[in-house]
Amino acid sequence: MKITRTAAFAGVSIAALLALSACNNAEEAAPADAAATDASAMAPAPTASGTVVAVAQGNPDFTTLVSAVTAADLAGTLGGAGPFTVFAPTNAAFEKVPAATRESLMAPAGKADLTKILTYHVVPGRVDAATLTQQIQAGGGSAALTTVEGGVLTARVGADGSVTLTDENGGVSRVVQADVPASNGVIHAIDTVVMPN
Repeated sequence: MKITRTAAFAGVSIAALLALSACNNAEEAAPADAAATDASAMAPAPTASGTVVAVAQGNPDFTTLVSAVTAADLAGTLGGAGPFTVFAPTNAAFEKVPAATRESLMAPAGKADLTKILTYHVVPGRVDAATLTQQIQAGGGSAALTTVEGGVLTARVGADGSVTLTDENGGVSRVVQADVPASNGVIHAIDTVVMPN
């Protein structure tokens, strides 16, 4: 259960992350790094077609994510059924991580840490924007989301209507595109990489 299940969860999480990249190609009018998406405007996107690997490879906004999947050696485990909710960082989100940190994570010695970070972006189950907004309201303004990695992300709706995630270190990320469907869950693009403890 420990290594095999973790690897499977990581693979599934990356599968969903990769699915986002293909879906974003169809929505170039609203790039992932555009202004924050209003929680009330987070409508479902059209259903994704093709495998997550095939669609991810065609999207230039997620090349760093695809590289991370390769470095973590997770490409072979992308067949999981889920469902999962994935908060997927864009290339611009990865650019906010210091270059030296990115390089060390992408090196073979950084594989375990990279896997931990990638699975911290994944929540078990399908949590679309409407469900997440309901959870935030029911929680009195915030919702604690337990990730596949085992850590917690705290979701809130900001004054401007955007959904934000606060990681365990106090870092904040904003959802810039919501409800991108994948064969094994739902994906929300984010503007900053969230980091576990």
